[in-house]
Amino acid sequence: MDTALATRSGLPPAFGYLLDAFPRDRWTSGLDETAAFWLQMHASFRGHQAHMDGLVGQWRANGDAAALHRQLIPALQSFLQHLDGHHRIESGQYFPIMRRIEPKIGAGIDLLDRDHDAIHETLEAMFRDGMAFHQAVAAGAPDVADTANRLSDRVDANARPLLRHLEDEEDIVIPLIQLRGLHG
Repeated sequence: MDTALATRSGLPPAFGYLLDAFPRDRWTSGLDETAAFWLQMHASFRGHQAHMDGLVGQWRANGDAAALHRQLIPALQSFLQHLDGHHRIESGQYFPIMRRIEPKIGAGIDLLDRDHDAIHETLEAMFRDGMAFHQAVAAGAPDVADTANRLSDRVDANARPLLRHLEDEEDIVIPLIQLRGLHG
């Protein structure tokens, strides 16, 4: 099975044994506080992405670069900071604990860490494209539409891999927290 974030369609079956023991349909109530918070954070990232997708859709429909700039740049800045900080905490603090608690899931945690690396590359590209767009708007440059299109394309391209990662991470992490706790 392909495990590259850009092309995978789900987790390899070997990483799903905890999900088999604690499936998504049981995630509605009685969740550990950390698991519930994790899902709230992921819902926030999905909301950020959807908001940016909507702004890009409006831009593509009306071509109003000033409106796109006014709305997308602050949304993008918040998204980039929030997601980068979240991944740093996961990779630096939570994932090492999870490896100790459940060594069998180590390969799944490695997969999620590789996802973080791939997503970070995209975040850096989004930052660069966002800066180029901002600078073009600020300077009244003739290539504003081109920079807006590049940023919009980058926002569009981010959605599928981000959503895939969030779902796959939840399928590993939420059952692990519920079944084993995070006391490592």
